[in-house]
Order: sequence, then structure tokens, then C-alpha cells
Amino acid sequence: MEKNIVLIGFMGTGKSTVGMKLAERLKMEFVDMDREIEKVTGLTITQIFKKYGEIRFRSEENLMAEKLARKSNLVIATGGGIVLQDKNIETLRQNGIIVCLDADPEEIFARVSRKKGSRPLLKKNLTVEDIKEMLAIRSPYYQCADFRLNTSGKDMESVVREIASMVRKKRQ
Repeated sequence: MEKNIVLIGFMGTGKSTVGMKLAERLKMEFVDMDREIEKVTGLTITQIFKKYGEIRFRSEENLMAEKLARKSNLVIATGGGIVLQDKNIETLRQNGIIVCLDADPEEIFARVSRKKGSRPLLKKNLTVEDIKEMLAIRSPYYQCADFRLNTSGKDMESVVREIASMVRKKRQ
């Protein structure tokens, strides 16, 4: 039974996109935590935030982290804020290798601007400066990762290859 690979990082760094390809390459199951929370609650992440607030969403996130940590052979794409509660990382680390995906603020801006409606913590007139501020706040939380990889300017295949190589070395 293989340990899970847990992808953390700020929104727009490629966790879901890379996670799907990584799982395919390593013959593991891919799980997007936000999509799983939506299945369980019957609500979109945006609806959860609007109707119940961030505290309720973080509670659902905690429960999902506990559920997924009991499984093996998963590539898990977490939500960008999973790291805000140490408990989540401790739980996921029990059976997982934590990989943080980073990206330059300008690249994150370009990526998230295409999907603003599905990002509940983004304001309407988001700027690169806003992203820099959010990254500065979250940066210490991402230090918990076993590995970090900047996805800026890299094609998907090379990112997947690099992560697969890192994970192989960790498992040896």
C-alpha cells in the first residue's frame, strides 16, 4: 500500500490539474478535496461559503482530511486553505507525502482570473498585489511540505515528472 501524495499550495498553483495527471502516471486514484466536499454536502464550495461561512467550510475540510488520511494510494489535491489548520496537515501527513506547489503571483493571477466565480475568497477586482499579500500571509504555512516545486512557466508533463521523481526518492 502506497502512501498518499498530498498536494498543497495557493489557489492557481496547479494542484487539481497536476494531481489528475500525476495520479494517472503513478496509477493512483485522484481525489480533489473540494469536489469531495461538494459531493458530501450537496453544495458548491461557493454556496457553502455564502450560506454557512468559512468556519463551516473549514469544518467540512477537517472531516474530509480525516476521511482521506485513512485511505492509501491517493493523489489528493487540497484546497488552498487546508494549511491554515495544523491539524489538517498532521492528519494528512500520517499516511501522506506533502508536496507544495508554488507559482509566481503574476501567473497565479492569470490562472485564477479565468475561474474567479468558483473561488469564494477572491474579491471581484483582484490584483497581483492582492495575491502577493495573500501569499505573504500563507507562506509560513506552506513550510510544512516535504517538497516544494514552482510550477511557473513549466509544462504539465515536466511538473508531473519532477513530483514523481521526488516521491520515488522519499519512498526509498
